[in-house]
Amino acid sequence: MKTVAILATLDTKADEADFMRSEIESLGGKALLIDLSLVGDSELSANVTKQEIISVGGGNLDELLVKPNREQSNPFIVAGATKILKELQESGQIDAAVSLGGTQGTSTCAPILQSLPYGFPKVMLSTAASGDTSPFVGIKDITMMFAVSDILGLNVFSRKILANAAAAAWGMAQSKQCITKSEAKGVIGMSNLGVLTKGAMHAIKLFEKAGYEVITFHAIGAGGDAMEQMMKEGIINAVFDYGLGEIADGVWEVLRAGGPERLTVAGKLGLPQVIVPGGSEHLGILVNEPNKIPAGYEDHQITWHSPYVFVPRLNAEEQDRVAKVIGEKLSHSTKDILFLMPLKGVSSYSAEGGELYNTDLDAAYWESLQKYLPDTIEIESMDVTAQDSALVERAVTYLIEKLEQ
Repeated sequence: MKTVAILATLDTKADEADFMRSEIESLGGKALLIDLSLVGDSELSANVTKQEIISVGGGNLDELLVKPNREQSNPFIVAGATKILKELQESGQIDAAVSLGGTQGTSTCAPILQSLPYGFPKVMLSTAASGDTSPFVGIKDITMMFAVSDILGLNVFSRKILANAAAAAWGMAQSKQCITKSEAKGVIGMSNLGVLTKGAMHAIKLFEKAGYEVITFHAIGAGGDAMEQMMKEGIINAVFDYGLGEIADGVWEVLRAGGPERLTVAGKLGLPQVIVPGGSEHLGILVNEPNKIPAGYEDHQITWHSPYVFVPRLNAEEQDRVAKVIGEKLSHSTKDILFLMPLKGVSSYSAEGGELYNTDLDAAYWESLQKYLPDTIEIESMDVTAQDSALVERAVTYLIEKLEQ
């Protein structure tokens, strides 16, 4: 019997949560109700009460009810529910989680569900799921489902939507697949960009031929951050950080910007790592008006990734800023790390024949990188492009040798 945790404010969503509970039970499962409410009481009994949640989160319900304030109480609710839900998951007492709510309920449940590990089923039924869901999903595998109507009362429409969400969570719990039980010799995390895909495909074939699996991440912000998180969760054993466009965009806080931990976790954990500064010689800038060059980039070499994604080649001073950030992020890395520099272009855009081809800027970038890269890591250059088979094979060979030492 699979158990699904239902996260809801039972003072306002008791009927809906109870309906989902009955749907899960009708499928042969078990439901565990977790009450995230504050002020009101419900006739529906919760398996985990609001008093317990707030207490575990470091608060006192009676004190919070003196002057009820969601802004003041929410940190206690989130902290308590997160701790309890993780303990239930880690002890095998729940097999999936589903939440339901409007903007406030969704904002409360998002960090709670994000705390659960990759692969654990997470479903979020929300009135906010038709807009920008990135604040709620973050870098986790949360399935968001649009409620369409407000989650307020049971009717001919809402019953079906609630039933679908309940069945989705229960159905996911039936899968026997497990991320942490790969039958391969190891799992490689690899960042990639469209300007590196040919090389990435070659790397995947080489790793797989040697008995390894590869998880590839589209390095446009959330992708690289997810790769870092999977390192921390023990899913990834070694890293081929092939695309560093997230570092370049992070300096200017544009389209592909990665988070603060980007390019730092493997070094801290001591995971074998090869780094290629792929795609970091240019930016990706989202524009409102198609094919219109943003102010300040009129004197740059440019191309367009799409009519709405503007791609300028960074000049020497700008590349120097990127190189400095890369060096700072690698400053604490001391073990099994190779920085591999392709001297003839770090992406298909800057390789010969590409729209951003510029040998003077290539040389300037390499000079800056050598100035800032820490001497605690191995540094090599190759007189090839980033997608050249020789460079890819060097990276793959290095990682396999480190893994099999």
